[in-house]
Amino acid sequence: MRAVGLHADVIVATSRVFQTTCTLIRSGGEAFCIDSPVLPDELDILPALADQAGFTVVGLLATHADWDHLLGRYAFPEAPLGCAETTAARLVGHPGEAQRRLREFDDQFYVERPRPLSLPGAQQLPVPGNVDVGERELVLQPADGHTEDGMAIWVPWAGVLVCGDYLSPVEIPMLHGSAQAYLATLDRLEPLVEQAEHIVPGHGAPLDAVRAAAILREDRAYLEALVEHGAGAKLPLARRSAEQRRIHAANARRV
Repeated sequence: MRAVGLHADVIVATSRVFQTTCTLIRSGGEAFCIDSPVLPDELDILPALADQAGFTVVGLLATHADWDHLLGRYAFPEAPLGCAETTAARLVGHPGEAQRRLREFDDQFYVERPRPLSLPGAQQLPVPGNVDVGERELVLQPADGHTEDGMAIWVPWAGVLVCGDYLSPVEIPMLHGSAQAYLATLDRLEPLVEQAEHIVPGHGAPLDAVRAAAILREDRAYLEALVEHGAGAKLPLARRSAEQRRIHAANARRV
């Protein structure tokens, strides 16, 4: 797991699996952990990383309900989970889905965990809206399209945008929601990207605003071509691996 400080109040850890990011946000004497790394040793070291940096984690936030973003309770078992109303509804409507997908991953790669994943009732946060952390507020924006749920989190005093599974430098847009909703989310993210010093995608290393804006343009062009041409749409030049072509084929079936 790689960890980097983007600001005195922001640390990003990137998992060795899927390059899933986990972001620690601090204000005053409180900190939130947004999303999670994937592997047990990464989750074990996360509390020590937070303590060493002076981040007292009092809560968890999840950008959406995909299982690889919900593992923070392994690191901070007493911390309550907050998420968008759409994400809370997805967790209630599909009980046990995250745990099942986690077991499938662990079985495939022979991963052992200390206990089953516990996801007690999540606190529903109004999106769009704000949530307090210490003496400041995080700004929440809806971010659906990748899935039917989700939120992006703007950290105004640090100029950091945590955008969930959007603007990834390693993964093309993956549709479990709709292309139209995904494009609408890109429209909402664009002015925040223009203001940001750093953008934290759900998968891949943190970006500066110039690189994130370029990815946003690429993703918008890809999705528009996908809607018009289906499987014939061209993938972004830097994201044409065999795995990204597999994701593209699944996207084409969805649209």
